[in-house]
Amino acid sequence: MRTIEIFVSSPVRPTERLDRVVSAIENIFPGLVMDIRSDRIEAYDGPESLRVIHELLRGQKILDAARSEMMRGLQGEATSFRLNKQAALMGIVSFPAEEEPLGSLHVRITGGERVIDWLAPQTEQGIPVMETDLAELRGSGMDGLKRMERPEGDEGGDV
Repeated sequence: MRTIEIFVSSPVRPTERLDRVVSAIENIFPGLVMDIRSDRIEAYDGPESLRVIHELLRGQKILDAARSEMMRGLQGEATSFRLNKQAALMGIVSFPAEEEPLGSLHVRITGGERVIDWLAPQTEQGIPVMETDLAELRGSGMDGLKRMERPEGDEGGDV
């Protein structure tokens, strides 16, 4: 079984308040163990720290964009992507097109494509085709995926 780990890093520019950069990370990834320096923050932990981003992606209805970014950054068993630091401070997930002047949050998650499938599953008409519980993800890998049933009255095709 592959281990699921998360690592987040961010520069802290002289014009930024350290506590705000810490808050930006905590708003998206609560519970991370942080190594705080005057010019950089590095934070890490296991899969429990992914619960908030999991919910935010659904609440913001950006599963397809998130999946695209995560798949683009997938190399071997890890995916890497950037998040907008100012948006994260407000509790919003936003994927910048390029590195930002104040520096982005740099995120690396190990665990392979199964973690991406949990965080940002494939969708059909905006509805996740499959969902996985975090406990199942940790315990049984891809075997934990479950088909979701369409809501009653949804006339979409078979998923």
